[in-house]
Amino acid sequence: MATVEKMPMLQEGYEKLSADLKRLKAERPLIVDAIEEARAHGDLSENAEYHAAKERQGQVEALIGDIEDKLARAQIIDPKELSGDKVVFGATVTLLDDADKPVRYQIVGQTEADAKTGRISYNSPLGRALIGRSVDDEVEVSVPAGDRYYVVASIEFI
Repeated sequence: MATVEKMPMLQEGYEKLSADLKRLKAERPLIVDAIEEARAHGDLSENAEYHAAKERQGQVEALIGDIEDKLARAQIIDPKELSGDKVVFGATVTLLDDADKPVRYQIVGQTEADAKTGRISYNSPLGRALIGRSVDDEVEVSVPAGDRYYVVASIEFI
């Protein structure tokens, strides 16, 4: 029997996906109207509006299916309820780079990751390297720009 892999995410990520799903479902009737209007113009073989609307309909349906799957497998984790001395999903980690410059990341789900805001996926190279580490552990990460070295300075659950 196949097991369903849970998809960890923060409450914030779950709510964002739910809002995206609601928005996409609201777009469905508008796409149907666009298809009907394009059909009314006659010959469908050379009707760019019709083909564009059908393509958008396919994209929206695929996105809806993908989001519904993610929400069905969602495992919501609240970092405030976590504790410990190891890096886990939801933890906020302060690292020191080679120049002892602090960088701070929160370990989040794939749909919530945004490195610019300090949120990295648990599946990213750095995220995988950090999971299970403790304060003062050295971390080596191979990224496209080359190897990076960090020291775990602190672990918070905020």
